[in-house]
Amino acid sequence: MQVISANKKANFDYLIKEKYEAGLVLTGSEVKSLRINTGSIKESYIIEKKGELWLSNCYIKKYASSSSKLIDDKRQRKILVHKKELNKILGSIKREGMTGIPLLLYFNKKGLAKLTIGIGKGKKKQDKRLAIKSKEWGIRKQRLEKNK
Repeated sequence: MQVISANKKANFDYLIKEKYEAGLVLTGSEVKSLRINTGSIKESYIIEKKGELWLSNCYIKKYASSSSKLIDDKRQRKILVHKKELNKILGSIKREGMTGIPLLLYFNKKGLAKLTIGIGKGKKKQDKRLAIKSKEWGIRKQRLEKNK
C-alpha cells in the first residue's frame, strides 16, 4: 500500500465511528500525477448529489506531460462504493447528523487509487482540549518513566 495523502487533522476535528474503503473515478493524467505524490485531501470533504457520493476540493496537481490543458485541479470526483455501503453512509449522514470525511488516499496492492472514508461527528472545543491534555499527559508520563 502506497500512501499518497493522509488527512491527519480529521482525527483531531472529528470522532470517527466507521471507516469504509472506496474507489475514485480519475482520469489517466490524474493517476500519473498521483503516482508521483502530488495530491492532497487536507481540506477536502464528501458531498451527496442525486444518491451518489462526490469528493470535493481534493487537490491533484496537473501532470506536466499531459496533453489536455483544461483540467481543473480541484474538480469534483465521483466516489465508488458498493450499494449496501452507500446506503449505510447516506443513512448515517442524513439521519444521525454525521459527516463523511476523507481520511486516506492511497494505491492498493493492485495499483488502484483508493480512498478511506470516515463517518464521524464533529468534536466541540472542549473535547479537542481534553484530547490535547490527555496526549500531553501521555508524553509526560513516558518521560517520567524513562528518566527513573
